[in-house]
Amino acid sequence: MKPRLLILSDLFGGKNPEWVQLYAEILQSKFDIQYYDVRELANISLERVTESDIHNQFLNGGIEKAVESLLKLEKEKVTILGFSIGGTIAWKAALKGLKVSHLIAVSSTRLRFENKIPDCKINLYFGQEDLKAPGSVWFSDLKISNHFFEKQGHQLYLEKENALIICNNLL
Repeated sequence: MKPRLLILSDLFGGKNPEWVQLYAEILQSKFDIQYYDVRELANISLERVTESDIHNQFLNGGIEKAVESLLKLEKEKVTILGFSIGGTIAWKAALKGLKVSHLIAVSSTRLRFENKIPDCKINLYFGQEDLKAPGSVWFSDLKISNHFFEKQGHQLYLEKENALIICNNLL
């Protein structure tokens, strides 16, 4: 039986985004994959679709709702691959008791506000040009290693080459 892998979308979610399919195709040989649109987990209105509206809904209770939803949906040990806000939701869910063996967060810049780490293997990926990525002091204080992609911004995970690197590190 293959281990379970949860893929948590970025802020924009969607039913089955093309970029998420790339990760799923690479990882399906080793994992039983469950994809979650974090907007659905957070019960976020899909009518207001500007980035700032969605972001504000997450910051005003959406992250907590998504964490609670995950805790209700997932009872067994999982590996999580979370993108942007999805990685932050995974981190917070792991701190609240979600059984996570390995957490991979990509461009999860809101982690810079966290000061506790989940009890699991952690891999963090950021773009070197992402201005909101945690600083070196944060990584040092929490004793977490990181991988920065050169000449990449926040949405580095949309690039096929970066997806291959992230997935290969999981396989």
